[in-house]
Amino acid sequence: MNNKQIDYILELAGTQNFNRAAENLYISQATLSYQIKEVEKEIGFLLFNRSGKGAFLTPAGEQFCASLRTIKEEMRQAIEQAQNMSRKYSDNITIGIPTRSCLYFLPEAIKKFSEIYPEISITPIFNGFYRPDEFLKGNQDIYFTFDNEMKHVPDTKLIPLYTSYIYLITKKENTLSWNKRIRIEDLKGETLLVGGGSPPQLRALQQKIINTLNIDYLNSENHETTLTNIAAEKAVCLTPGFFNDFTGEFAWTPFVCDEKFECYLCVHTNDKRESLKIFLKILVDIYKEKAEKFDM
Repeated sequence: MNNKQIDYILELAGTQNFNRAAENLYISQATLSYQIKEVEKEIGFLLFNRSGKGAFLTPAGEQFCASLRTIKEEMRQAIEQAQNMSRKYSDNITIGIPTRSCLYFLPEAIKKFSEIYPEISITPIFNGFYRPDEFLKGNQDIYFTFDNEMKHVPDTKLIPLYTSYIYLITKKENTLSWNKRIRIEDLKGETLLVGGGSPPQLRALQQKIINTLNIDYLNSENHETTLTNIAAEKAVCLTPGFFNDFTGEFAWTPFVCDEKFECYLCVHTNDKRESLKIFLKILVDIYKEKAEKFDM
């Protein structure tokens, strides 16, 4: 199966009509039909059920097309990254982070690094929380982690970066934001957003508050959903400071509790590149200077 055949399959899956798909692909219907049959012969199962009403994916075809879309997107990204490398750079350092705000000062670090190594690119890869798979496979050079998540993983080294504390996020108009600090009892009568991307320590704290105050709560799928609900004044949320993007849209008030997050950069011990060492030093130095001031 080749790239053109993948395009043919995905186009037909989207249009569910051989005539329309062929027109969109600028080929004849006969060519499209032949190519789809050739793929089905190669893979050994039907992708489409044909009828007078159109062409519809079989259950196996649904699953297969989902994988093809992923492959196509990964191929696009691989080509674009390789194009960037071929045009300007001789080496690349990849860094896996959950969200941009976790390494808020990354752009500044990249700028400083580029002044020393203009021929080396830094590629951030946003991979969500608790997903070190690509790093462990060797596909990422640096992995953002916290609370010694990677402490016992062989052939890796942890570099301390900053300590992140817990904050209450509210609308600026919420009277809770007038406090310098928030305590558990201050949340009585509030609705608390829970779940989503919450690390285990935060989930435990959320449950403790719910049990202590017997307050209402709403499950939130992710941080973006949480911020939307806060903006709609449906609830408030406790969250680590490393989620703060400093846009000023919401009030972030320190929450009094023992929970905190020690944040690290994890690297492979066999990566001896001087450029990697320099980049890590730049990041660490920036956070030593600014993390406390910015209340991560």
